[in-house]
Amino acid sequence: MYIETDRMILREFALDDLDDFFEIFGDSEVMSYTEPPYDRVKSMKFLEDFCIKRQPKGGFAAVLKETNKVIGYVLFKSIDEPEIYEIGWIFNKDYWRKGYAFEICCELVCYGFEEMNLHKICAEAIDTEKSVPLMKKLGMTLEGVQKEHTKRQDGSWADLHWYAILKDEYLRSV
Repeated sequence: MYIETDRMILREFALDDLDDFFEIFGDSEVMSYTEPPYDRVKSMKFLEDFCIKRQPKGGFAAVLKETNKVIGYVLFKSIDEPEIYEIGWIFNKDYWRKGYAFEICCELVCYGFEEMNLHKICAEAIDTEKSVPLMKKLGMTLEGVQKEHTKRQDGSWADLHWYAILKDEYLRSV
């Protein structure tokens, strides 16, 4: 997969991306709504196993065109049915609140419906401050909240918010 926007490129990961990948996944603030930060060894294993060797690919590199730096990880993989995909994102905190995640995910949603003929694209998050607003901005609607479904890094329970958009809804919005 290769997608290009004005400021970004979404492409497959390469082993050369390890430093940028670790900068994202090794940061405790970035990982605060997912799992504990990765050490370099775990970063390398995840990069190799899930992003490079896995077929079909599950994670993609969000690259800033201007510098060729990987500033984000974007999950895009099928779940349940081949026409239903999950989308997710984790970005380097130095690039938060600048529209990069929306820019590349918006283009990916378009690609999923228009080029891959997907039926539905879903996303989940416990982060209601940044991720849920982005899901809404992508045209997704709340399908449900799983109460105290997952644990935060501190061990406390968190609600899991599940959002999705159907192809028909997407087509009506463009």
